[in-house]
Amino acid sequence: MTTFRAGEPTPMYAEERQQAILSRARANGRVDVVALAEEFSVTTETIRRDLTALERAGTLRRVHGGAIPVERLGFEPALAARDAVLTEEKERIAKAALAELPDEGSVIIDAGTTTARLVQLLPADRELTVIVNSPPHATALAARSNLTVIMLGGRVRARTLATVDDWVLRPLADLWVDVAFMATNGCSAAHGLTTSDQAEAAVKRAMIASSRRRVLLTDRTKIGNDNLVRFAALSEIDVLITDTGLDTEAAAELAAAGPEVIRA
Repeated sequence: MTTFRAGEPTPMYAEERQQAILSRARANGRVDVVALAEEFSVTTETIRRDLTALERAGTLRRVHGGAIPVERLGFEPALAARDAVLTEEKERIAKAALAELPDEGSVIIDAGTTTARLVQLLPADRELTVIVNSPPHATALAARSNLTVIMLGGRVRARTLATVDDWVLRPLADLWVDVAFMATNGCSAAHGLTTSDQAEAAVKRAMIASSRRRVLLTDRTKIGNDNLVRFAALSEIDVLITDTGLDTEAAAELAAAGPEVIRA
C-alpha cells in the first residue's frame, strides 16, 4: 500500500508521464534522461523505461543520454508500430468519420492506421465504390457484396504498405469522387499537411485533387508536427477529425486555417 500526505504532488501514471515526455521532446527537439528524472521525481531507470516504451511505439528514437522525436530524424515508424499507438482514440475518430460517408456514390480511403479502422467500420447497407491504395484495405473490403472496390496499383512501400508512383497517379487523374478520407504524418496550422516520403505525398495530392470533399483523420500526436514533404494546405480540407486529447486552443488554431475540427 502507498500512502500520500496532504501537500505532496500526486504521482503520474506511466502513460501520463510518457505523453509529457513526448510533448517536451517535440517542443525542444530532444530530452535528457537526468533532467527528466529530476523533473518528474523518478529514477533515471524509470525514465529509460519510458523512453524505451516510446521508442517501441515509434514516436522517439533513443540516443546517448536521452531521446529525439522521430520526425526530427526524418525517420518514419513502421506500420505495426504506428498501429499500436492510441488505438482507442483511432477507433473513435473512425466512428466519427462514418457521418461523412455519402448514402451512395464513391469514396477514396487513404492508406493509414486510422483509415484502416474506418475500413473495418464501413456499413453494410450502402452501395459504395471504394478506391484504396493499400493492399490491406483492399483485402479487408474485397468480399463485401455492397461495395465495389478499386485497388490503385503501383509500387508498394514496405514501411506503410501504400501503393505509389505513376500506376497510382494516372488513374487518379481521371477520377472524381464524393469524399476522400485522408491520413497524414504531420499537421500544423503553419505548414499544413506533411509526410516523410515524396512518392506518398504525390499520391495524397492527387487524391485531394480528385475529390469533391476532403476529410482528414488524424490523432493528436500528428498535430503540431511538420514532416519533409507538404501535400496540402489546411484550407484544402473540409473536415478534420481528431481525438479529445487535442486541447481547445490547438483545435481553434487549426479551424482558423480552414477546416471544421471535430474532436471525437
